Amino acid sequence: MTVMGTQARLQHTPLLAVTLNPCRKYSSPVIVKSPPHTIKCCRMLPPQISATSPKREKDPKKRVVITGMAVVSAFGEDVDTFYQRLLQGESGVGPIDRFDVSEFPTRFGCQIRDFDSRGYINPKQDPRLDDFQRYCIVAGKKAIEDAALGVDELSKIDKGRAGVLVGTGVGGSTKFSKGVESLNEEGYKRVSPFMTLYTLPNMGPGLLAIDLGFRGPVYSISTACASSNHSFCAAANHIRDGIVDLMIVGGVEASMNPAMLGGLIACNALSQRNNDPQTASRPWDQDRDGFVLGEGAGILVMESLEHAMKRDAPIIAEFLGGSVNCDAYHITSPRPDAFGVTSCIQRCLLNAGVSAEEVNYINAHATSTKLGDLAEITALNNVFKDSSGIKVNATKSMIGHAFGASGAMEAIATIKAIQTGWLHPTINQFNLDPEVEFDTVANLKQEHEINVAISNSFGFGGQNSVVAFSAFKP
Repeated sequence: MTVMGTQARLQHTPLLAVTLNPCRKYSSPVIVKSPPHTIKCCRMLPPQISATSPKREKDPKKRVVITGMAVVSAFGEDVDTFYQRLLQGESGVGPIDRFDVSEFPTRFGCQIRDFDSRGYINPKQDPRLDDFQRYCIVAGKKAIEDAALGVDELSKIDKGRAGVLVGTGVGGSTKFSKGVESLNEEGYKRVSPFMTLYTLPNMGPGLLAIDLGFRGPVYSISTACASSNHSFCAAANHIRDGIVDLMIVGGVEASMNPAMLGGLIACNALSQRNNDPQTASRPWDQDRDGFVLGEGAGILVMESLEHAMKRDAPIIAEFLGGSVNCDAYHITSPRPDAFGVTSCIQRCLLNAGVSAEEVNYINAHATSTKLGDLAEITALNNVFKDSSGIKVNATKSMIGHAFGASGAMEAIATIKAIQTGWLHPTINQFNLDPEVEFDTVANLKQEHEINVAISNSFGFGGQNSVVAFSAFKP
């Protein structure tokens, strides 16, 4: 068969969503029909398999609820303040002053300032840590406090059935880059003995677990910008499998350093709108020119409904389900047909036990890149045939792209939207791309009663992750 003939057949062949799904609640695959697109080479396609109807989880041992949350962001370390500033449409973008950026084509970002770890990290240990560990420890302890598990109450839970899972894209990149700098300038004897240890991605959750005494699963997932949602899925799976009662889970990133900034500039990922940095992050705008580098942490406390009810915990929201998969296409570019993202969203809905018609809010990945923004919209069009009742917004328009922490910070924004009934705007919407037909909550907040919300995160390497939340209903 000719390549042209093969392409014609591929354009009309249903594709199977073969997904790695750590939230494995259902075993049946789901069919996703890929829209017509051009395929450059002949590829073998998997067979067609049908899906079962979605069903919500009812077992209190397997229902996963959110009982606490905390954030570290360019808007500070208080969740309510963080969301209020998002609702007001503030931009967290400003000049980078942590190091000399005078020679860089991009000289701005969503840098965290005035971070305060007092009362949460040992003062002797604090200076040794990379910022990603400091953000992780402080946010993790604040989330536990928010879950009504202060010092006195924490002793009442079984710490052998409590874990920590905090994803990160790059781990201790600042500590590592400074270590390399010392090595090159002064030799190996001047390299800090903590350099290797505090570079490791698992050392954030590891140090937090040591402080709290949590002896369940303690590790980090690194799937670039999909790390947080991937972590939510895996943590929920530990709860549903009966391994733990409670997980501290989320994402953290502290990549505001010369090496990371230079590397992202080199691959043409960042906006260079130095003359007007506060409008640089503009998802879905026709004049978008790349994303804005951010940093921070978002942490949730997840536990089984049974465990939360036994200790009379404050239940904030319910985690319905999620899914992850891979495009297997390109290290930075999404598939033009959005097949991977489409199948990931559909698998998430199946795992969550909800239909596409029940979803009426989407917190989008929407980084402000030319290809990525529209690939996500293509996937949303594939899944949600009627967009009239769906609101879609982009948190990154205000706090930039914090890589492995983005999904967790956006999960907090999603949960606050469920709680308050208000959606934050997507700012910097000047000339909406004509291919976007969804209501993007442009420039002004909107009141909206959320039924089911999903939050999307996609990462370098073709990583896709989608999670679903709703208000808790007994």
